[in-house]
Amino acid sequence: MNGNYLSNAGIFLVDFIFGLYILAVILRFLLQFVRADFYNPLAQAIVTITNPPLRPLRRIIPALRTLDTSSLVLMLILQIISTFLIFLLQGIAPNILGLVVTAIGELLGTTFYVFIFAILIQVIASWIAPGSYNPILGIVESLTAPLMRPARRLIPPVGGLDLAPMVAMVALTLGLMLIVAPIKDFGRVLIA
Repeated sequence: MNGNYLSNAGIFLVDFIFGLYILAVILRFLLQFVRADFYNPLAQAIVTITNPPLRPLRRIIPALRTLDTSSLVLMLILQIISTFLIFLLQGIAPNILGLVVTAIGELLGTTFYVFIFAILIQVIASWIAPGSYNPILGIVESLTAPLMRPARRLIPPVGGLDLAPMVAMVALTLGLMLIVAPIKDFGRVLIA
């Protein structure tokens, strides 16, 4: 059996397992940041999943006003470990600076994708069941509201058609291209 198959499987598993948990921590951070309803079943599930490592971290790392710094630190630590393991499985011995920069780029990219998919969910739900309420859609609406308000001020609805989601998604995609990609590339340059 070729070693590439094993390393590819290992990379997939590391990326999948760490990626899911990092996504949960990012969602918790974002939901706290936008002050979403934490009595929502989805929010409660995220809190339950992320509480075990966050409780001890909160004793060490205080919040900065309303910013949950312990969640940020946990995200960064998990992403650094994930990135380190992936590079090791690829046969690359990364340095710490390159790991940190690459991890920050990965976290920013995941955050941008969270917003993009949340907007897509909101748009599709508005087509399928306009005006209906679902706990998950409530969370999605809370999450996208800070992006949609400025987009709606920029381009108000035209003939009953809301173009704000398209504007927000274009801005997020440009952010992926102009902010996230250069950070990831710089991190890879530092590692190489």
